[in-house]
Amino acid sequence: MLYKLRDDLGLRVLVLEEQDGVGGTWYMNRYPGARCDTESVVYSYGFQDERIADWRWSGKYPKQDELLRYFDFVADRLDLKRSIEFGTRVSGATLDESGSTWTVNTADGRSLRTQFLISAVGMLASAPYAPKIPGLEKFAGTLVHTGAWPREGVDLAGKRVAVLGTGSTGVQTIPQVAQQAEHLYVLQRTPQFTIPARHHEYDDATWAEIQRQRPALFEKARWSLGGFPWEHNGKSALDVSSEELEAVLEEMWARGGFEFLWGSYKDLLTNPEANKLVTDFVKEKIRARVDDPVTAESLVPNDHPLGSRRPIVDTNYLETFNRDNVTLLDLRRDALVGITETGVRLESGEVPLDVLILATGFDAVTGPYLRMDLRGRDGKRLADKWETHGPRTHLGFATSWFPNFFMVGGPGSMFINYAILMEQHVEWLADLIARVRESGAKVVEVHEDAEVHWAEHINQQVDRTVIPLGGKSWWTGSNIPGRERRTLFYFGAYRRYRTICDEEAASGYQSYAIS
Repeated sequence: MLYKLRDDLGLRVLVLEEQDGVGGTWYMNRYPGARCDTESVVYSYGFQDERIADWRWSGKYPKQDELLRYFDFVADRLDLKRSIEFGTRVSGATLDESGSTWTVNTADGRSLRTQFLISAVGMLASAPYAPKIPGLEKFAGTLVHTGAWPREGVDLAGKRVAVLGTGSTGVQTIPQVAQQAEHLYVLQRTPQFTIPARHHEYDDATWAEIQRQRPALFEKARWSLGGFPWEHNGKSALDVSSEELEAVLEEMWARGGFEFLWGSYKDLLTNPEANKLVTDFVKEKIRARVDDPVTAESLVPNDHPLGSRRPIVDTNYLETFNRDNVTLLDLRRDALVGITETGVRLESGEVPLDVLILATGFDAVTGPYLRMDLRGRDGKRLADKWETHGPRTHLGFATSWFPNFFMVGGPGSMFINYAILMEQHVEWLADLIARVRESGAKVVEVHEDAEVHWAEHINQQVDRTVIPLGGKSWWTGSNIPGRERRTLFYFGAYRRYRTICDEEAASGYQSYAIS
């Protein structure tokens, strides 16, 4: 966003960043095993600038440290850091009475004034979530959240360690911790479906071919189902023979990653019967990867279908339970009572620990916004508006009563390859801001009926999928106790979403009042 507004439009732009460096989620998430689960070739900037064209990825799924080096590389090559104020947390922002400017307040007591206020706080990392577990504050050992992992690391060698949580972060962390700890206890609240990553390094020939295809790969990803450079085969899983189905699923399983779910049959996420076929396939794969039958059954999800929660890509996660120093503690069968000074107390008794790792996720999607005290027209608080009506936005870009305030990847946008989505959002918002300035207007605000219509549409769309069968999930905000279940994303095809955005721009932004 900084690059587009400052270098392309020539505007005065300041980025306020709470952390001490660029990278966002990859700056904050330093837990063992942190790795991107989108292929590196399209988890990067697609805009053309010769200054960053010579970056080379090491392999299919880059680790956290490589991703951080990439963002530093881009920021340095494009001279972006001179427009970023690091170590600055925004505590809130208030719309001035004129309605055309914002006063932004920082945690150190300063105020800044701006015409346009753009939030690029992301969906997850800026709002780690720790559940309220009785006695947690009494634990005398080392307590750490994966979303706030110390930069200097945590000494796990020879320690009795427990990891609470088996979402994407926990699945990445657990195999790495098992290699260091004397003994690892996995506290599983909900078993998860995981798909092998099939990571591999790029040799010179492979990288040369990737570079040759790069423009086509990005163009395909931009108009795909989920922001990836591949597509399903156009068939229903119900219209093929069992032999063909098995062969295709085995081929996709061998390729690994998200392609297994979104690159095979078209109706795996929309038709419960088709979904059951692939869900049963993955359940058998879980049983085959875990030696102990009792442990394997505890790892098989039976309360939600595949794809109804955030898909998880793993590297040796299930195989980790074959290690002698790893014990699965299934909290559905042996409930967590609380935390003591020396360990965790289950209904069956206490498990002594030296280190407790919370892989309990984030106050996702809305949480990063609600951490800030944002006040729009008539002093309306964003938190109050979203509490009353749900996190209504128009396409994830803007919300009524908050003129000149925009979001990159806000609630109501999509859960896809975020790199592709982010770039599209940046370009769309930059074009809208340019239109406002060229017209001589001062204020732009989405009409309330436009965001109501969009909220109705995404609710209708999600009901066509298996997402409502996913139970308590951050996809719906219901992972936070007491929070009402909401539809936080548009669960349609990305190409359709992109077309809707383009149609809005072509209409002259009819959903917005520009004055």
